[in-house]
Amino acid sequence: MKIEILGTGCSKCKALEANAKEAIAKVGGFHSVDKVEDLVEIMNYGVVSTPGLVVDGEVKSTGKLLTVDQLVEILQS
Repeated sequence: MKIEILGTGCSKCKALEANAKEAIAKVGGFHSVDKVEDLVEIMNYGVVSTPGLVVDGEVKSTGKLLTVDQLVEILQS
């Protein structure tokens, strides 16, 4: 599973990345987490409010700092 965190480096973006890594540890398995900071790439996803969460190319969340439990739910669905 490929997970991308979209954001330019704000505190919420960094927190979402940390929460995603913690959620992955809970879920187990092999998952990659990439940080996307390029505005053009972020806009290509149609995201205008960061942080954004993309799982396997599908935007799952924008503009929210998801909790670890919320991320676990998204990763397991």
